[in-house]
Amino acid sequence: MARNNDNNGKMSREEAGRMGGEATAKNHDKEFYQEIGRKGGEATSKNHDREFYQEIGQKGGEATSESHDKDFYKEIGRKGGKN
Repeated sequence: MARNNDNNGKMSREEAGRMGGEATAKNHDKEFYQEIGRKGGEATSKNHDREFYQEIGQKGGEATSESHDKDFYKEIGRKGGKN
């Protein structure tokens, strides 16, 4: 793997993270990631209140509306109506 020349031949943080992520993915299955996701969600819910979730939901909605058009919302509405 190529090394970042800006760090005197040392591996960059990005490269180290990517290599670590690839190694972890080789050693763990889908259930592992589901379990750590569940634990992370539980910890987050214990540490944050309703306003926290409202704020991140609002930010996510604004970002989505800026990057998607009317057709996107029609399509997800259609998909949601099928269930």
